[in-house]
Amino acid sequence: MTVLITGGAGYIGSHCCVAFLEAGYDIVVIDNLSNSSNVSLQRIEAITGRKVPCEIADIRDQSKLEEILEKYKCSAVVHFAGLKAVGESTQMPLAYYENNVVGTHRLLSAMVNTGVKQMIFSSSATVYGEPQFLPLTEDHPTSAVNPYGRTKLMIEEMLADVAASDPAWRFGILRYFNPVGAHLSGQIGENPLGIPNNLMPFITQVADGRREQLSVFGNDYDTRDGTGIRDYIHVTDLVDGHLRAHEVLASGSAPSNCFAVNLGTGNGYSVLEMVRAFERASNKEIRYAFAPRRDGDVAECYADTELAEKVLDWKAERDLDAMCRDTWNWVCKNPRGYETSTG
Repeated sequence: MTVLITGGAGYIGSHCCVAFLEAGYDIVVIDNLSNSSNVSLQRIEAITGRKVPCEIADIRDQSKLEEILEKYKCSAVVHFAGLKAVGESTQMPLAYYENNVVGTHRLLSAMVNTGVKQMIFSSSATVYGEPQFLPLTEDHPTSAVNPYGRTKLMIEEMLADVAASDPAWRFGILRYFNPVGAHLSGQIGENPLGIPNNLMPFITQVADGRREQLSVFGNDYDTRDGTGIRDYIHVTDLVDGHLRAHEVLASGSAPSNCFAVNLGTGNGYSVLEMVRAFERASNKEIRYAFAPRRDGDVAECYADTELAEKVLDWKAERDLDAMCRDTWNWVCKNPRGYETSTG
């Protein structure tokens, strides 16, 4: 049976494709390529030696989804497709609700009509909002503070309601912290279109000369060096968590038919610690300048990973140096992302 991977041409989706193919699964990708490149699919095939069927389509197209689920005899879905930029979500909230919430509703409806009842959902630590305590456990109150986070939370609640309606459903909700890094081969990695949304691509663009310096937003937080602290996780570890979640759901050994777990390392790194680690990995100076805090940024955010270790028998293995080294390898081989490459 085949696993449908929505958004499989994107950053995390492409790495997930590799993990599932190397574990022996058949997959099919659906992606509208609005924030991704089909070059990543060619790279996945080169890495794994296996073909990657891809349907260029939108998850809001329910009839197309049903056609794909039936055509490939899918037994499960890993759902990445959606818009993902916090700042953009505050400027275009309706687009986020339509793509993320309505799109997931259409996907679930298509699954109902084709008898597919297993999904792993790509959620986010943004559902927790302002941390009331650290580390963040899965029973921390949820209170998303921006449209992006609210779409993730709405989808989580939708999945819980669907699971409660029929015990045959199986949902694994994976709350990501901050994915970074790239595949060890340097063939697939983060390929932001336009202005990046996350810290690591900004750092890499200073390292390779595309930007003069990094803006560090806030140096007066109550942290060890005054800059914000986040839990960064290597994308390869992250997708290994998806593979384990799929296996747990398929085997019937999940704690319930709808569970949520954090995927992080349990360690927090400050912006300046990230800068220093990347300087070590790249042997480049990362120039930076402090700027005022951004609205909505919290001082510190990192995961409690105990539940993921217990439920999934999974733990992040790659350290910060590996995250930076693999990112730099990707950047060196692909100086303009998938537009150009040197190997």
